[in-house]
Amino acid sequence: MSPRHLLSVLISCISLLQAEPAKRIDAAAFPNLQAAIDALPESGGIVVVPPGDYELTEPLIVRKGETRIVGSGASSHLINKNEDGKPALMVEPSDIDTNKKSRIWRVQVADLRISGNPKSGDGIYAHGVHEIYLHGVSIDHNGANGIHLLDCEEDPRIADSILTYNALAGLQITGCHDIVVNGNHFEENQDALRCVDAFNLCANGNNIDDHLRHGIVIENTYGSVCSGNMIEECNGTAIILDRDCYGITLSANVIAHHLQGGIDLKDANGCAVSANTFVLCHGFGVRLSAEGGRNSIGGNAFCNTYIGNGQLKRTTREHKDPMQIDTGSGVVIEGASDLAITGNTFTGLDTEAVKALPGSQRLMIANNIITECGRRLAPDAKWLAVDEAKDSIIKDNLGAR
Repeated sequence: MSPRHLLSVLISCISLLQAEPAKRIDAAAFPNLQAAIDALPESGGIVVVPPGDYELTEPLIVRKGETRIVGSGASSHLINKNEDGKPALMVEPSDIDTNKKSRIWRVQVADLRISGNPKSGDGIYAHGVHEIYLHGVSIDHNGANGIHLLDCEEDPRIADSILTYNALAGLQITGCHDIVVNGNHFEENQDALRCVDAFNLCANGNNIDDHLRHGIVIENTYGSVCSGNMIEECNGTAIILDRDCYGITLSANVIAHHLQGGIDLKDANGCAVSANTFVLCHGFGVRLSAEGGRNSIGGNAFCNTYIGNGQLKRTTREHKDPMQIDTGSGVVIEGASDLAITGNTFTGLDTEAVKALPGSQRLMIANNIITECGRRLAPDAKWLAVDEAKDSIIKDNLGAR
């Protein structure tokens, strides 16, 4: 070992010996939560927040990595009283304003509640945090997003949390990579989950209900999967892929009772829509625009409320509450190309099973089952209205007319 190398090793050892070790901080021993967080050394530690209501007029700020903020469940309640659009909790490096590449690592927030007001900001805002982990949090009634992750590139995880009644998205993800969103509840936010300018999103096993606009919105993202989610009763659309999405699988989701539609592939290429249940979707089950193509739609069930023996569970279209209307919609192709629509069931729909508008081409529509479709169309309307599709193969569809 050279003398220079030996000196470097000795300096590193001395620095380690001098560094203050990570600490366990009991917030009850400090005048306020910010003082408790600030008491952590640079090496991080854990801040334990005991039960109680903690009113905030300015954001709590976490600047140090290797840090865990943990409460005692919803009884540890951070209440954001700020009315200037500021978040309740901010997690970011101290120099992020002057160095956009600055990052901290491994911050965790768990087992507490964060609520706001119509004029407050995000519940949790994290910028430039690698391997952030948020779990067991209840975040509600914030004036912006419940959780907002910005440029948290490496491995963000959001699990087992409940995000409700936030004015914007329950969870806004921007510029993040290798993302896990698993086992959460989302209810009555504007949108449940928005993932923008990202890649490798895994959104699995979430319960998404009663949103004022959309369920899951994904933009400029690739290599992702949304599976096993229950998405019900959005005033807008259950899932939207837009702005250069590709290589995404949407599978085994229950997509129930959405007033605009089920899955909207606005700008998506090379995506698979498989084994989903589309029930009571107004407008469309799946819609594909001319900006996208090369997609596969297979093994899905498009249906209304039929429960056997000729019975319908919900009421007729004349009912005043649109969420109580018996309805169902199929696939609408608005100029898209290179599509495979195979092995689906289309049953009891108000609309056509598949409708292709001018400009649609190179479609393979085969081996689907089609029953009692076109219930709100003219008696002689085709259930496969695909005459406008050029260079296409339409064959072996049972019950088609």
